[in-house]
Amino acid sequence: MSLNEEQYENYVIGIFQELGYSDYYGPDIDRDYTNPFFESDLLPALRRINDKLPESALVEAIYKITDLGMGNPIQRNEIFTDYLQNGVTVKYFEGGEEKNTLVYLIDYKNIKNNRFAVINQWTIVEFEEKRPDIVVFVNGLPLSVIELKSPVREDTDIWHAYRQIKNYIQSIPSLFYYNSFCVIGDYVETRVGTLTSDEDRFVWWRTVDGNNIESDFIAPDVLFRGMFEKEKLLDILRNFICFSKKDNETAKIIAGYHQYFAVKKAVESTKNAVETNGKAGIFWHTQGSGKSLSMVFYSKLLQNALQNPTIVVLTDRNDLDDQLFGQFSKCSNFLRQIPQQAENKEHLKELLAGRQANGIFFTTMQKFEEANEALSDRKNIIVIADEAHRSQYGLEERINPETGKVTVGSALKVRQNLPNATFIGFTGTPISAKDRSTTEIFGNYIDIYDMTQAVVDEMTRPVYYESRVVSLHLDEKTLQLIDQKYDIIAEASEPYVVEKSKHQLGTLESVLGAPETIRTLCKDIINHYEDRQYLLTGKAMIVAYSRPIAIRIYKEILEQRPEWTEKVKVVMTSDNNDPEEWKEIIGPKKNKEKLAFKFKDNTDPMKIAIVVDMWLTGFDVPSLGTMYIYKPMHGHTLMQAIARVNRVFKDKEGGLIVDYAGIARALKEAMNDYTVRDRKNYGNTNVDETAYVLFKEKLDICRDLMHGYDYSAFKSESDKERADCITGGANFLLKTGEENEEKRKTFVKEVQALKQARSLSLSRLNGIQRREAAYFEAIRTILIRFSGGHGRLSIREINDQINELLKQSIKSEGVINLFSDVQKEFSLFDTEFLLEISKMKERNLAVEMLKKLIADQIRYYQRTNLVKSEKFSVLLQNSVNGYLNGMLTNEEIIEELLKLAKEIKQAHEEGDNLGLTSEELAFYDALTKPEAVKDFYENDELVAITKELTELLQKNQKIDWQKKESARAEMRRLVKRLLKDHRYPPDGLEYAIETVIKQCEQWTDNIDIAEFED
Repeated sequence: MSLNEEQYENYVIGIFQELGYSDYYGPDIDRDYTNPFFESDLLPALRRINDKLPESALVEAIYKITDLGMGNPIQRNEIFTDYLQNGVTVKYFEGGEEKNTLVYLIDYKNIKNNRFAVINQWTIVEFEEKRPDIVVFVNGLPLSVIELKSPVREDTDIWHAYRQIKNYIQSIPSLFYYNSFCVIGDYVETRVGTLTSDEDRFVWWRTVDGNNIESDFIAPDVLFRGMFEKEKLLDILRNFICFSKKDNETAKIIAGYHQYFAVKKAVESTKNAVETNGKAGIFWHTQGSGKSLSMVFYSKLLQNALQNPTIVVLTDRNDLDDQLFGQFSKCSNFLRQIPQQAENKEHLKELLAGRQANGIFFTTMQKFEEANEALSDRKNIIVIADEAHRSQYGLEERINPETGKVTVGSALKVRQNLPNATFIGFTGTPISAKDRSTTEIFGNYIDIYDMTQAVVDEMTRPVYYESRVVSLHLDEKTLQLIDQKYDIIAEASEPYVVEKSKHQLGTLESVLGAPETIRTLCKDIINHYEDRQYLLTGKAMIVAYSRPIAIRIYKEILEQRPEWTEKVKVVMTSDNNDPEEWKEIIGPKKNKEKLAFKFKDNTDPMKIAIVVDMWLTGFDVPSLGTMYIYKPMHGHTLMQAIARVNRVFKDKEGGLIVDYAGIARALKEAMNDYTVRDRKNYGNTNVDETAYVLFKEKLDICRDLMHGYDYSAFKSESDKERADCITGGANFLLKTGEENEEKRKTFVKEVQALKQARSLSLSRLNGIQRREAAYFEAIRTILIRFSGGHGRLSIREINDQINELLKQSIKSEGVINLFSDVQKEFSLFDTEFLLEISKMKERNLAVEMLKKLIADQIRYYQRTNLVKSEKFSVLLQNSVNGYLNGMLTNEEIIEELLKLAKEIKQAHEEGDNLGLTSEELAFYDALTKPEAVKDFYENDELVAITKELTELLQKNQKIDWQKKESARAEMRRLVKRLLKDHRYPPDGLEYAIETVIKQCEQWTDNIDIAEFED
């Protein structure tokens, strides 16, 4: 049984009924349509929750949430969210004395004190009249909007629901002042996001209880049961929604399911650790899955759970300290306190000594000193250690065997200063099986969110590997030196080991920094990058072995590409001993912030960042697609670095690591500590063995599907010949028949896979492979435009898409115009265009073009003009059936369709000839559907009735009248009375009135339709 949108809506409402929500049908509620509140619930709920407060305080609270100031929807939503989570500050008088208090909008302690309701078809009138599918109310407040799309309609999917939500924010913004989050669904997929979320930030919620993850099956109920169970919903509203603010940018963030359940576990583990051994555990969520925000949610929830603890966030590097401090600072309103960063050792002492409660402090481990006396012996101090597996977190004392000097581990110094604190470790990479000290400090894993699940959930993208060490022509001796470097860094960076290895490292520096090697490296990077610069936004990162080598790479790139001065920049710390010429390249400390802003701006000309250590952890640029590594790295340091390219961004297939430092062995070793399925899925991501193999496989499939059509002309340098070859190929796949229909679907699917593999293996492709892939992708673009629900066809849009594709794929600078040199929309109402179609040699393509344009116009009529839609639907179906059954040739079907197009064009012009708008013409057609009617009335009289009927409906239209039977009955009564006044219908044609009534009902259902469906 098919499931239409109304049935899907009822299915979702049924889930809410099971969860104990009251449900209502919006049009049945008598209300002010400009007010988004469910008013009958609002004031009674506030009375129950705030039963000790006078009515005046509650009225003032309602006034304050109604008047949220003059800001944009995001600013007003932020104000309301604060009210929702923390209460509304009001003043009232009692016994002549003015008092201040809080009015709470939700009772978070007693769930039964709240009223939960779900209402479908909830109309709002503001800039436009809109009717979201489902709105979820708590205490009369519209906290969630749910937009659903039918799973059986091929021309709509979940992203149509997303675009509709975005349209609502513009047309009925007042509803979204109070919105906590939005849900979109098409039955197959259901996702959640906020009013600031882009498409790639509408995410899955895959579990009801945090234990059973539904990834392999369609589970349309899981998000609703997992988020809207009453207790869980209130928890999410209060503790797992925040605003992240910096400068002029504000993002509203809701925790993902993995963050929600893991943070809940972490808080319980911490509460237990405070009372026992001080080991809260290790929180391992793979890089890119929101670890920093998980820390924010954890810190917020912890404040209530432990009655205002002091939180110390610990890192081992200044740049990481700055990054985490920045994230917490952006969420300070949510945390209800301002984080502070220890400037030095003395400042750290000031922050901690004598403090009894509260405080979120950021410090590096190095600011803790050996101490005989504790800074604080309180038990409710929680130490959050970022990247908890680093060797610096050791508890042991180390002895240099050569000097006998004793070095105290940083973690031991922290313990000496905070002896009763509880420790929790957050990490984006797993703890090494060899690393026992980490679990000795923090305890066991609290929660694991591995690479595989993060990719499945589309929280991250997979990272692929491409080796180009051979391109550098390094000799065997140099390769052995690189291997020695890996052995050194694998020995946990013991100080005496590093000292002992300075000679080897110095030799490696001179070899890797040799002018000829740098010249070869930069030439290869440039060639590789120029193949990929059109992918995504062209952002790339080069990781240099050392600071001097970073400068040499920068200079050499500009030597080879002098016009790239704005494209490539060096990002690293400065030093007092730096050569003078470096200072201009590196710039002052503030320059780093400026460069970070530029690199994160996808439209900025800065595309390539050369780094050494900075930006390799905790720095997010979602569009970053390529990292060139010219630095031996190992273990978690390597895994953290390569994760810079795993962020989600639009249609990014994955990140690419280009290896010039022989990291393959280190990658394989690092993967040994990951989960079994991570090792299986991502243990080998070499493009030569994955993406390139897949590309060749898909290319062969596409060639087979095009068997029988000679597309060799696409190799031509003539734009005209290539354009003809593209349209000819599309024409070949548009042959009629069930078998060809299946072939077209397979072709579209296989070319999509080809495109994804191509984006990761570009450097491996030869010219012929690139051209063929570009050719198949161009044909796919045309097929999708002709077959899907993608709105009006535009020659300009198709040409632009294909020219951009060719520019990216084969660096074509030509301009291809398909079908025509006319740069405008395909239009049935353009005589020149119809003439051009009649002359097209690609007859299958001409048929599909006409079919789509006529079907689009009929679809429009189905919502605006009952008579025309019935007439033209029958004519189109008869023609298409004859064509599919082999009764009509290509020439005959084109002739039939052109004739039909001409009739539609004439019908379109009929209103102009009568002096009627398209809206009035629909009523005129209904009045005159029986041909005999014109024998009883002059045409002027019929036009007059039409205009009077249109005016009557416009004057009497009521909001939601198409949804209310009583309103529809009133509309029918008014129409019949008007027609009776004009003695319509004539005797013997009584049935004619039914057509008019149906047209009036259709008009009421679609009064906001000005053009084609979205």
